[in-house]
Amino acid sequence: MARYTEPVCRLCRNEGTKLFLKGSRCFSTKCGIERRRYGPGQHGQTRKKQSEFAVQLREKQKVRLTYGMLERQFALYMQAANKQKKVPTGLKLLQLCETRLDSIVYRCGLVPSRAQARQLIHHGHFLVDGKKTAIPSIILKANQVVSVKESSKKLIKDLLANNPAPVPPTWLTVDLENLIASIVNLPAREDLDATIKEPLIVEYYSR
Repeated sequence: MARYTEPVCRLCRNEGTKLFLKGSRCFSTKCGIERRRYGPGQHGQTRKKQSEFAVQLREKQKVRLTYGMLERQFALYMQAANKQKKVPTGLKLLQLCETRLDSIVYRCGLVPSRAQARQLIHHGHFLVDGKKTAIPSIILKANQVVSVKESSKKLIKDLLANNPAPVPPTWLTVDLENLIASIVNLPAREDLDATIKEPLIVEYYSR
C-alpha cells in the first residue's frame, strides 16, 4: 500500500498551517510551523500570490493530508458525497472523513494522532460493535460502538497517561475509564473545523 514516508512537518509547512499530524509534538515548541513559519525547500520564503486554482488545490490538499488519505481515496469520497442530495456536498465530504474509524479513535482521545490510530487499528487493537476490525477506513454510522480489545487496554491507557485526552466532540460519547466510545449522530457543520473551506474543495473537483 502506498504511503507517505517523508517528514510530515514539511506537509504542515507547505500548507502554511498545523495539520496536527504528530500528536503532542504539534503543541510544543518543536512543531515545524513554530520553528519555521515558511514553506519548505529552496524557494519556501519567496512564494508568489496564489491563483484561484492554487487556493482551491491547497484547501483540498490541506483536508486530504489532515485525514491521512491518498488522492484516489479522497476523490472517491468526493464522488460519494456528490451523489447524495440530502446534505450539502462539502459537509457530506467532511462527515465521511470524520466518521472513518481512524478519525473516530483519534477524536475520542484514545491516541494522539490519526497516524497512530491507523497503526493500532491495523494491529487489531480496536473493536467495532464487539467485532475485531483491522480496516482504518471503514465508515461508521450513528449508534455504532468503538471499544478497545481487552488485552490492549493497558497499551491504550499508557498512551492516555502520556497524552491527556482532549474534550471529545458533542457528537461522540466517550467513556475513557472503560475505553468505549459511540457515535451519537453525524457531526453538524458547527461541530467541525471552522477553518476548513469545503466550498473550495467542491469547486476544485467541479472544474
